[in-house]
Amino acid sequence: MTIFWIMTALLAALAGLLVLAGARRGADAGEALETATAAAELAELDRLKARGLLDEAGWAAARAEAGRRILTSERHAAPVRAGSKDRFWVLGGLAVAGFGALGLYAAFGAPGFEDQGFERRVDAWSTGDEPLQPIQAAAVIARVVEEQPDNYRALTMLGAARFEAGDAIGAASAFRRALVLQPDDAQSWARLGESLVRASNGAVGADAEAAFTEALRRDPDQLGARYFLGEAALARGDTAQVRAMWLPLIAALDPADPRRADLERRLPGGAS
Repeated sequence: MTIFWIMTALLAALAGLLVLAGARRGADAGEALETATAAAELAELDRLKARGLLDEAGWAAARAEAGRRILTSERHAAPVRAGSKDRFWVLGGLAVAGFGALGLYAAFGAPGFEDQGFERRVDAWSTGDEPLQPIQAAAVIARVVEEQPDNYRALTMLGAARFEAGDAIGAASAFRRALVLQPDDAQSWARLGESLVRASNGAVGADAEAAFTEALRRDPDQLGARYFLGEAALARGDTAQVRAMWLPLIAALDPADPRRADLERRLPGGAS
């Protein structure tokens, strides 16, 4: 906590210095712009004279008028100047704000409250009565797996929880570990393939296709595996493989299921 407040103070001081430096650059830029504008106006008068658009008398009168106007604007303009003590006012204000925030925290916060570590939060999730979010469930199940690395059911549950939590790579890792224990589980092969597809942003890569093939070899009724194998075949233009994968899937879906109509529409050669 001490380091945090020290870093906060240093950053506040740096912010003040940056504000003053920015103001100084803004003032210098304004002066440079005024000088450049005056020079451009006088140069334009010289060009008009050189082209014969102004005679000697007109040029002299216009140049005198421009010079008079520039001098008048310089007298009435209030130049922006950063005073020698302005930086101390800014830094003082930052210091007052910082100490004020610290005082409010001491008065209304809980400065003596210990940080609740991740393990303590997992303890609370595992013993609480409220439904857990997928990421919380994954943390609780991961502790069980850490204590029981050969618990096949816990590994499959961990894979499912991580998948729902959006951790596709972690889900694939859990399903791989589960398949080491029970390599004949067709559903875990299919879930492994789905995790790999999600990790690849929807692309059915070689590893995912191999996992779906293993799932289908062990259980021909793994409809999810059939769908993704058909997608992979469709991507490489293998019409026969697409039909072999999707025709049984279409037959298994209810005629009112919108997924069936979509597959029939995409099936090469139609569903007949």
